[in-house]
Amino acid sequence: MRAVGIMVHGGPEALEVVDLAEVQAGPGQVRLRVYAAAVNPTDTMARNGSRAAQQKVDPPPYVPGMDAAGIVDQVGDGVSTGVRVGDAVMAMVVPNGSHGAYREQIVLEARAVVPAPAGTTHVEACTLPMNGLTARLSLDLLGLCAGQTLAVTGAAGAYGGYIMQLAKADGLTVIADASEADEELVASLGADIVVRRGDDVAARIREHFPDGVDGLADGAVQNELVIPAVRDGGAFTAVRGFAGEAQRGITFTATWVRSYDGEFEKLDRLRQMAEAGTLTLRVADTYPPERAGEAHRRLEAGGTRGRLVIEF
Repeated sequence: MRAVGIMVHGGPEALEVVDLAEVQAGPGQVRLRVYAAAVNPTDTMARNGSRAAQQKVDPPPYVPGMDAAGIVDQVGDGVSTGVRVGDAVMAMVVPNGSHGAYREQIVLEARAVVPAPAGTTHVEACTLPMNGLTARLSLDLLGLCAGQTLAVTGAAGAYGGYIMQLAKADGLTVIADASEADEELVASLGADIVVRRGDDVAARIREHFPDGVDGLADGAVQNELVIPAVRDGGAFTAVRGFAGEAQRGITFTATWVRSYDGEFEKLDRLRQMAEAGTLTLRVADTYPPERAGEAHRRLEAGGTRGRLVIEF
C-alpha cells in the first residue's frame, strides 16, 4: 500500500513514496481507502524535524497528514455511527509514526469519520476536517456571543476563511486582515471590515474599534504584535501554542485541534454547513504522491489560497 513519508527529516525533497503493510479495522474502527489528503502547514513540521523528539518513539517512515477523504472499505464490530462500507467520508487524522493521512489506506476510530458533504469530490472534502475543526475550537475557546466582535489575522488562509464563516454563522461582527490582492476574497468569506495586513494591523483594527475587539484569532501567528487589538478583558487564541503574558485581563488560549479528535458531532455539523453553502471548500491544486515534495515546496513559498491536495 502506497504512502508518502520520510525516512530522514529534511526539505521537501525528503518526501518519498513508501510501501506500507495493509491494515485491518478492529472493534469500533473503520478503514478508509484514501483518495485525497490535504497538505497543511503542520505537515511541513512533521517533515522538517520540528517534531523529531515526539516522532523518535516510532521507527520511520514518518507519514504526515491530518486530513483524509475517501471510501469506507471495512467496518469493525461495534461501530454505531451509521457509516457503512461504500460510503464517501472525510476525517481528521492525528499522525503517529506511519499513521498519517498521506497513505492509500488508513484505520481510524469510527467517531473520527463522518460522511463527506453531499455533492463534493474527495479532493474538496479533504480540505474541511482539520482546518474546520481548528476554526470551531478557536471560536469555542474565545467564547464570544452574538453581537460581539472578532478579529482574524491570516484571514485569506484555510483556517482564516473557515473561522470567518463560522463566526458569521454565530452572529459575530468580523474584522479581518488582507493584502490588497486578497481584500475581495476575504470580504467574500464574511469579513464585515477588511484592513490591510502587516505589523501594524492592531492599530488598523483599533481605528475601527477604539476600545478593542472582544476576541482575536491569530491565524497569521503574529503573537505579541496583535494583542493590542484586543480590549481589556477580551480573549485571544493562537494556533501555534503561543501563550501571551498576563495583561489587561485578557484570556489567552492555545488552539490545539487534537483535542477535537473523534468529535463526531462537531465534524458532522461542519459537513452540514458545507452542504448548506455556509462553509466554502477551497482547493488550490492537486498533486500525485510522487510530487508531494512539490506541494510542500509551494506551500512553504506562501501565497496559496485554498488547500493543496495529494490525490491517490
